Amino acid sequence: MSGPRIGLALGGGGARGLAHIPVLEVLDEFDITPSVVAGTSIGAFIGAGYAGGMSGKEIRAYAQDLFSDRSAVLARIWDQRPRSFGDLVSGFSGVSLQLNAERIVDLFLPDQLPKTIEDLPTAFTAVASDFYDGTAAALTEGALRPSIAASIAIPILFRPVVVDGRVMIDGGLTNPLPIDIAGANADIVIAVDVVGGPQGEASRVPKAVDLAFGTSQVMMRTITRERLKTNAPDILLTPNIDAFRVLEFFRIRAILKASEPIKDELRRALDAKLSEFGK
Repeated sequence: MSGPRIGLALGGGGARGLAHIPVLEVLDEFDITPSVVAGTSIGAFIGAGYAGGMSGKEIRAYAQDLFSDRSAVLARIWDQRPRSFGDLVSGFSGVSLQLNAERIVDLFLPDQLPKTIEDLPTAFTAVASDFYDGTAAALTEGALRPSIAASIAIPILFRPVVVDGRVMIDGGLTNPLPIDIAGANADIVIAVDVVGGPQGEASRVPKAVDLAFGTSQVMMRTITRERLKTNAPDILLTPNIDAFRVLEFFRIRAILKASEPIKDELRRALDAKLSEFGK
């Protein structure tokens, strides 16, 4: 596209990140190819597909087909469980029941995507967190699948991923919505925040799993709010998907339906922004 350079920031949020798909479909309507796509966690997973040349419509079809057979998906994940005591005792010390994030990415990432980030048609950054350094890590080159695995490596679910000798965990812990990366060389920055927050009665004590994921959401939302005070994107989209839990990928059709109104919001915002550039 000739005209303003578009930076796209896709945030983390588990299954809520399926709400990124309607945003991509609108960009396709406008014949927009972002100059850079930066994604955290599920945003990195979906962003890699988009940066790899898949359209929003193709990503929708792929995701719906992927999660249409709950039993098949769960069987594939179950097959990745630790199978022996040696597998249980991880190299990071202690007993681990966590999944191998790289194997999960290999199972579910579209086969047609290239092996390296450099070979993606669109510039792409997967955001992870350096466990020992305590900082965000912008992965812009090297093997694609380990980079995505590092970005999605939620400690509750996945083992850490070693990338270039650095121990990486979920990017949402340090940069849940990578506006700074997407906007480094962009004229218009579009950011999609899908973190959401815990849902329920104010006095209800959550169960252990809801507490673990909800705590992560509270932290990610706090980080994002603070960053927005000094680095707001040109277009900030927050789909109405708080009602969905982090792991409810099998509710994909409901999530996509709930996020559909974001399309008109983005169309209006793009019309206004593009008009400033004579487009």
